[in-house]
Amino acid sequence: MWAVRIGLVGLAVAGVILIVFLVSLILGKTAFGSLLGLAGDFIFTPSEKIESFEGRTNILILGKGGAGHDAPDLTDTIIFLSITKTPVSANLISIPRDIWIPGIRAKVNSAYYWGNQKQEGGGIVLAKSTVEEIVGQPIHYAAVLDFSAFKNVVDVLGGIEVEVNRSFTDEKFPIPGKENDECGGDAEFKCRYETIYFEKGLRMMDGETALKFVRSRNAGGDEGTDIAREARQQKVIAAIREKILGNEVIFSFRKLSALYDIARENIETDITPSSAAIIARMGIRAKDNVRSSVLPENFLLNPPASPRYDKLYVFIPKAGDWSEVHTWVKCIVSGVVCK
Repeated sequence: MWAVRIGLVGLAVAGVILIVFLVSLILGKTAFGSLLGLAGDFIFTPSEKIESFEGRTNILILGKGGAGHDAPDLTDTIIFLSITKTPVSANLISIPRDIWIPGIRAKVNSAYYWGNQKQEGGGIVLAKSTVEEIVGQPIHYAAVLDFSAFKNVVDVLGGIEVEVNRSFTDEKFPIPGKENDECGGDAEFKCRYETIYFEKGLRMMDGETALKFVRSRNAGGDEGTDIAREARQQKVIAAIREKILGNEVIFSFRKLSALYDIARENIETDITPSSAAIIARMGIRAKDNVRSSVLPENFLLNPPASPRYDKLYVFIPKAGDWSEVHTWVKCIVSGVVCK
């Protein structure tokens, strides 16, 4: 029972960062089969057993739409996580989903989908290599979370508190299951959407509300951009992290078991159980040194829709290649002041 407790508490406390949530659930997903070995890796943290580059382990976190979404295998949430071993720290960088990737003639959020079309398990492989082109850093591991489970996770935690920086209204939030509804002949297909509103201030959100908050992309004003949506995602990540760190979750076998069940059904990863245990422990040690960033808009250009980009709304590097972004990312993960 002690070993089970160590494994479960370890996986929960690892929620210090989103991967802490993801990796910790992965740990819970397999811990029951070999708890003693995983507990040893968790406690002693033999960092030489995990892949790294220049003292950092890099992980790609993807969130896909999942069942009931009009594009279930597009990864609209893309986060590059870099954990530095000594001193232990963590950086999360959100990557805009609309970046155009010439090699696959599609947006970056479709790399996972196209990789899976080529071969089983190819989604993670192609997504990692594609994001590597953008950030200029090797990606050692990846985890894919089905966002159809996101709502259940927040509800298991008893809701989360999120600071809404600006009030906003989205009059075209898609209603799951109504993507192809003809709306009785309505040319504007209004029945496919609902209006959602978020008021500025600290708000308590259940799973459904939090999901709408991170998915909204048709709000008026500044909140209608992908950059704003990525910032909202990171706010929710931080809120989940704080909730998982609370005693009401860490010391609740019922809640930990429920999170385990969600992970078992909804997380795909190439992280081994042993590596997950080590990364989880590093996440705990980094809990007071976690920084979040969004890829700055000044590095990106939104070209006019044209056949070259399949007439899609896309971002391309303003410099003509990703060299400026590579420099910025290296600066961020190295912990130095970026110009």
